[in-house]
Amino acid sequence: MATMIRNFEKSNQLRPLAHHLIPGGSHTYAKGDDQYPILSPGFIARGLGSHVWDVDGNEYIEYGMGNRAVGLGHAYPAVLEAVTRQLQLGCNFTRPASIEVECAEAFLETVPGAEMVKFCKDGSDATSGAVRLARAATGRDYIARCRDHPFFSTDDWFIGTTEMNAGIPRAVQDLTLSFNYNDIASVQALFDQHPGKVAALILEASRGDDPENNFLHEVRNLCHRHGALLILDEMITGFRWHTGGAQQFYRIEPDLSCFGKALGNGFSVSALAGKREYMQLGGLEQTDRPRVFLLSTTHGAETHALAGAIATMHVYRHEPVIEHLYAQGQALRAGIAQATTRHGLNAYVKVVGRACCLAYATLDQDRVPSQAFRTLFLQETIKRGVLMPSLVVSYAHSDEDLAKTIDAVDGALGVYKQALENGVGNYLVGRPSDVVFRRFNSHHVATRDLEMATHG
Repeated sequence: MATMIRNFEKSNQLRPLAHHLIPGGSHTYAKGDDQYPILSPGFIARGLGSHVWDVDGNEYIEYGMGNRAVGLGHAYPAVLEAVTRQLQLGCNFTRPASIEVECAEAFLETVPGAEMVKFCKDGSDATSGAVRLARAATGRDYIARCRDHPFFSTDDWFIGTTEMNAGIPRAVQDLTLSFNYNDIASVQALFDQHPGKVAALILEASRGDDPENNFLHEVRNLCHRHGALLILDEMITGFRWHTGGAQQFYRIEPDLSCFGKALGNGFSVSALAGKREYMQLGGLEQTDRPRVFLLSTTHGAETHALAGAIATMHVYRHEPVIEHLYAQGQALRAGIAQATTRHGLNAYVKVVGRACCLAYATLDQDRVPSQAFRTLFLQETIKRGVLMPSLVVSYAHSDEDLAKTIDAVDGALGVYKQALENGVGNYLVGRPSDVVFRRFNSHHVATRDLEMATHG
């Protein structure tokens, strides 16, 4: 795919205003200006299928799909029709709507290991609800999270363990412990060091690599042996690894699990699900234990979002969505591998992850992960009409999309090779992107983006 001079005039006009009105310039850190090159679209105007258009009218094949929230494709007709029908009936009432029961039935049929479910709006609601429930069920304070998995919640119990822990009391930070994925000894050590004090372990079933040596089942066994709960975060794996989530793929039944992202194909809906003996602690029927304020939000069961979720689950259950994600991901991986081989860059650009949920690694001359080379790679693929912070495909990604993407990557790799030989600074326009979890902002990231936007 040939490079194209792209005009970001409207995006650059909006950037200073966005940063003036909104901390960070966006409402999701992963979508912020510091995550992208200077030469990139600042704002998206619309999406259809696997394509998006920015406010300047530039068109892109998109990968990432709303941080993996759009599994079927943007503006998927069946979902939009269901949402539109429901909106015409109203979306929020004084008492529950019958669609809440309908959606719960659909969800529990889709995720058969769960016995009860409660809906909310985002992943943080669900995971933090699971943490509170586990603490109430066990009477313990400590939570252990997998340190190899990058994000669980915006709430203090998790953010306190990151570099961005400003504003979180030390006492709260100290209540969250860590363990390593595929390292059962690190899990055993937690229980040995904190006997009778750990309420639950929370982890993703996989970040791409499969669990080794029956790891998930061994973790569950250790949890139950020591009176703790197992919580699976299925925000990413749900509706990608398997229609019923990674728990069904790996045949593991957690005590609690949390779904979101692709559940509503972009509409705001998430779910905390689990075994009845724990979930009912947030209900009205149990009388012998203190009540748990589990999840209670004004907009948690907006009817149009639940209609979107029902329609989305119907498509996953009756069409070959998962098969398509795997097939297109595998084809994308193979095509990019051929391109990196042609350029002799196999040691510097690597496609990683499961075929249904790919990412990539960009390494420098010393074969060390590099934000500068990542930014250059993004810059050059954007020039060629592809917006790919990851390589996450949707049901809408066609063979033609993949062919154009592989061609764009091939062109970007040519620049990447020159940058390895002559220095990345000679090819990258502006500063490199940065990681989200950092203790301080870099001055050049905070100011030069705005100067570039203001003065061009």
